[in-house]
Amino acid sequence: MVSEIFATSAAWSRAVIEFADGLDPWARTAAQWGTDLFLGVFAFLFLMAWWRARSAGSRLVGLALLAPVATVIAYFASVTVKSFFQQLRPCQAMTDLNTIATCDPVGDWSFPSNHAAVAGAAAAAVIIAWRRFAVAAVLFAALEAFSRVLVGVHYPHDVTVGLLVGAAVATLVCLLAARPMTFLVDRLAENDRLRPLLRARAAPGPGPEIEQIREKAHSSA
Repeated sequence: MVSEIFATSAAWSRAVIEFADGLDPWARTAAQWGTDLFLGVFAFLFLMAWWRARSAGSRLVGLALLAPVATVIAYFASVTVKSFFQQLRPCQAMTDLNTIATCDPVGDWSFPSNHAAVAGAAAAAVIIAWRRFAVAAVLFAALEAFSRVLVGVHYPHDVTVGLLVGAAVATLVCLLAARPMTFLVDRLAENDRLRPLLRARAAPGPGPEIEQIREKAHSSA
């Protein structure tokens, strides 16, 4: 069963690499840059989630601040899993193909994809912190995973498992740390200097004249 899955994944990888080899030079360059730059999008989503969470309560602020930490933990989990497998990368095993990315030396193994794990973890953490960003987070995680196959450094099963490992670890970290982070945010918000980072400034209420007019209108109704 495992050998059949690997054979299918390898065949898909070969087809994608051959397709990429026929792309225009500008497209190949864009793919090579994009496979790393896509991860930078999640830094922006982390900032957006934190900024929006400031007006939604301590729990979401805590989850937004935890998102980068959960992503780093998921990365190290992926590195640990990778240490138990010694699978060659497509660019190492399929030497007859011309890949977009420069191939790493043997010893930098393929399974699972650390890039995909980071993308999956970041997407899961962003969704937990702010669900409105779910579509963007999932889209960029999928693009990151596909880009690793496109440039020839990972098989489809590498990135699939990477996404799942990253998402699972980040979700577990967020669920376990949600309450302590909420408590920490509440305590930090008591500091006048830190409060603007954790609480959005409340909109000013109506002036006393408007309040008097409302009261008169209500009493005469």
